[in-house]
Amino acid sequence: MTARSVQSLSGALKLLFNNRLTMVSGAATSTQRHKSSYTPPPARYGGRHTVTLIPGDGIGPELSKHVCELFRFCCVPVDFEVVNVDSTKDSEDDINNAIMAIRRNGVALKGNIETNHNLPPSYKSRNNLLRTHSGSVCQCDALPVSTRSEVTPDQHRHHHHQGEHRGRVQQPGARERTGSVECLKIITRTKSLRIADYALKPARAQGRRRVTACCKEVASGYPGITFDSMIVDNTTMQLVSRPQQFDVMVMPNLYGNVVSNVCAGLVGGPGLVPGANYGTDYAVFEAGTRNTGKSIANTNTANPTAMLLASCLLLDHLKLHAYASMLRRAILCTVTETRLHTADLGGHGSTSEVVRAIMSAVQSTGPRTLSI
Repeated sequence: MTARSVQSLSGALKLLFNNRLTMVSGAATSTQRHKSSYTPPPARYGGRHTVTLIPGDGIGPELSKHVCELFRFCCVPVDFEVVNVDSTKDSEDDINNAIMAIRRNGVALKGNIETNHNLPPSYKSRNNLLRTHSGSVCQCDALPVSTRSEVTPDQHRHHHHQGEHRGRVQQPGARERTGSVECLKIITRTKSLRIADYALKPARAQGRRRVTACCKEVASGYPGITFDSMIVDNTTMQLVSRPQQFDVMVMPNLYGNVVSNVCAGLVGGPGLVPGANYGTDYAVFEAGTRNTGKSIANTNTANPTAMLLASCLLLDHLKLHAYASMLRRAILCTVTETRLHTADLGGHGSTSEVVRAIMSAVQSTGPRTLSI
């Protein structure tokens, strides 16, 4: 990695961390609008929170282990209830147990779960089932887009309850012999207005000036924000060629996955970007892109940054802001000052080495921690 690229990455990450907190609080505010009595899950006896942890597949289990290790080291008042979901089985018992645990605890941290395409057509993606039950909006927070000469923040939100990823697929009887399959793209006015308002309200609270691909009917109620629309093909091209034009983006679920992957690639890859799914009653945090990293599982080479930043979003959601800020500073210090990078960022550091460096950075700031 050249000095110029390291400097570009450093600037992008600093912007990422500086903008993170306000975006999370804005999302919480918009959630409250739809259910005013909603608050993050209260702490249990002794001031500790219980969080559902779903390790997932690929690199998920080892990254989840490092999150637990870092939380324990920093004395974070969080206890994890681990729920394993076996993606190789057709039975939905595991995923139902996970959904029940999320409803019980109100908040979860998860790794990505592999979708097994060798199972019968009735098999449903475990990731989609989780996001549909526990959160209506996915927010890949404050994606900073690094170009040749400038860095710009980018935030986008998309709806899980409708569109292609709703899972409404059927095989027409008349054309069954030809192997035709229909995917129903169901989008309703009520849900569209809801996600549009969800994007615009925090955008105004955070001083944002532009929202792309939103709803004109809702946008008219926010005169200080410029509204424009763009088809997804052009959006991806514009993100690569001129990303500074975007501020906040809102879209259906399939397009959201496309755009989140493009944005993650622009700032350094899927190992850097966290994401969150917010609903009226539950919140699920995970990496911003949908990769299991199966090819590098158990090799101690995965970048832990995205999963660790997702855990910081979780801490902010639980109103443990001091712990979240402490961890973010340590992660930023490790990536941009210590410059200990995993292979995806052009470095030679291992996953465990990066986590130990983050622990050292936390310890150097003086808070009470366990020994490394």
